Amino acid sequence: MADAWSPPDDLPLTSPSDVFAKCDSSRVDDYRAAEALGLLPFYREMASQSGPVVDHDGHRVIMLGSNNYLGLTGDERVKAAAIAAVERYGTGCTGSRLMNGTLSLHRELEEAFADWMGMESALVFTTGYMVNLGVVSTLVETDDAVFLDAVGHASLIDGARMSRGTLRSFRHNMPSSLRQRLRSWRDKHPDRGGALVAVDGIYSMEGDMSPVAEISAVCQEVGARLLVDEAHSLGVLGPEGAGVAAAAGIRPDLIMGTFSKSLASCGGFLAGPQGVIDYLRVACRPMLFTAAGVPAALGAVLEAQRIARTGDDLREACLARAAQLHRGLDQLGFAVGSMPPGPIVPVHIGGDWDAGRMWRALLDRGVYTNCAIAPAVPPGRALLRTSVMATHTEEHIDMVLHAFEDARSTLG
Repeated sequence: MADAWSPPDDLPLTSPSDVFAKCDSSRVDDYRAAEALGLLPFYREMASQSGPVVDHDGHRVIMLGSNNYLGLTGDERVKAAAIAAVERYGTGCTGSRLMNGTLSLHRELEEAFADWMGMESALVFTTGYMVNLGVVSTLVETDDAVFLDAVGHASLIDGARMSRGTLRSFRHNMPSSLRQRLRSWRDKHPDRGGALVAVDGIYSMEGDMSPVAEISAVCQEVGARLLVDEAHSLGVLGPEGAGVAAAAGIRPDLIMGTFSKSLASCGGFLAGPQGVIDYLRVACRPMLFTAAGVPAALGAVLEAQRIARTGDDLREACLARAAQLHRGLDQLGFAVGSMPPGPIVPVHIGGDWDAGRMWRALLDRGVYTNCAIAPAVPPGRALLRTSVMATHTEEHIDMVLHAFEDARSTLG
């Protein structure tokens, strides 16, 4: 067998005509420096299932960096459903939904999510990211426009960039800003194109909630369709855990959600009018040209959504632990903002390196958090993103608060 090819030793990587030139960047330098100093909070390996306490780097640590809000990844019913799906369908679908990758599990899930969201129909995707990427890029055509909250999720932004329409943003959680942007665009295009507004129900970094009722009113007033991303609110807020829109008593035009948070799996769905769902079945490229999700993921989420819909006790536990954590951090003097509506409690630090040092100090004291720096948050506004699970105990949170207090004192 011939030796594997390798580039010449003298191949320059600094020429602007080389596509690799951009890889020699200060961002990569910072990544390597943080790794060398033991301050790199990314790509950490976990050695156990995602529970309230996990095995990490040979130690048991309290997990405050997971989106496993209802604690269902370790639920024996969910694991049994995943195993049963593998026994029946094998380990993979080996094809796209369009061709040979659709299982009865997909149909059951789509019926379940349409019912849960109170919509005519639903469509299951392989990942939640693909839902937003595919829906926005497919629906927003040349003469259309999409209006996104300024801190909307990357999947919405990327979907808008992939579309052939116009991308506009409005000030975070400000319906008045949306109204002004929509009216301005409509005045310039009175007889051409449509508008899609997309917001997160709960924003993933700060954990704050969208004013979806006011946003919906603006959309109806000006004439736009509304998509609500319920990724971080599904299972946690609203009647039966149906999300922010249900909690506000409104029904947007489209609702998306993910399986990788409260529903203990991987994948995503869109719920909406039958005509829209049917159109996406034949026109959405991230649906048509991607392999279907694996049977284990589908089986797990089918059981997880059943548990979530009736899990008022889990929701109450999750929100109680979030309130306990927020209250304790606030009393210790940390910048945590107002009481969170859901399971995410942001701890504002400021500089990237300060956030990295605090992250490391907490990890050394047995607490795992997520360190969020630009571009996930604005430059200079780094934070530790903490999130709780229904399976955390009061004792877990008390231990976390002691760790925060001690970590801060050692850092000065």
